[in-house]
Amino acid sequence: MSWRLTAFLALLVLAGGGAGAVWLLGASPEPPEEAATELPVPPFPPRIAEGSDYETCLATLADDRTGAVAMAETWLADGGGDGAVHCRGLALIASGKPAIGAGVLEKLAQQSSAPALARASVLSQAAQAWLMVAQDDRSAADKAAADASQALDLSPSDIELFITRATAKSLLNQFADAVDDLSQALRLDAARSDALVLRAGMERKLNRLDLAEADVSRALALDPDDPDALLERGILRQRMGDSAGARADWEHARGLDPNSTTADLAEQNLSLLEAGPERP
Repeated sequence: MSWRLTAFLALLVLAGGGAGAVWLLGASPEPPEEAATELPVPPFPPRIAEGSDYETCLATLADDRTGAVAMAETWLADGGGDGAVHCRGLALIASGKPAIGAGVLEKLAQQSSAPALARASVLSQAAQAWLMVAQDDRSAADKAAADASQALDLSPSDIELFITRATAKSLLNQFADAVDDLSQALRLDAARSDALVLRAGMERKLNRLDLAEADVSRALALDPDDPDALLERGILRQRMGDSAGARADWEHARGLDPNSTTADLAEQNLSLLEAGPERP
């Protein structure tokens, strides 16, 4: 599962447990350090440009982010066009400046004459870059949702875009809208367990625990060792008074990949469970 779910979305799963879940209030761990500088998505086709300079600039992103910024800016000054702008935007994101990079990508998508799917891809990257800072900046979540909406106008059957917009809406506490987007993603591909897990979290926030339980059960039927689904089912079980079941799910999730963000969240929940409910 991508860092978008294991970092940002996992936080949404935990935050705001609702009535009867005082033990989770305020639980808002930070995304892992590496997530803050990871590219929003790999620059796979459909690409905004072609050519050896474009390929070289994109390849530099993996090993030398600062160098990629300099390369793109030099190339842009020499008339590099869309390819140079795209590489610069991605390089800024990769070098820890996601908001600036997102702005570059937005402008590129608006001004480029590239095919619709290529421009949608660039807007998707911009939306995901805004999500990197959206935990601390509500306006960034608004921008992510707007970019995803514009991209969906260009590519209306893109599952990733529906999931990205749902992520942004979740950060804006627009949980019903997030459910709608995730439902659309699942109509396009019913086997997307990441969408099922995220929708389960949104249903839980809306206190529709039966629907949340159905979604997480479907995700675990697809993959019994899905750590994010186990994390969510543990939260649901705790909400329903099944502490033993919650503990079993979190221990299972923690053991699948002990160095993951999901394992860290499961460990925090286990610690809170052992500590018991907060007392006045």
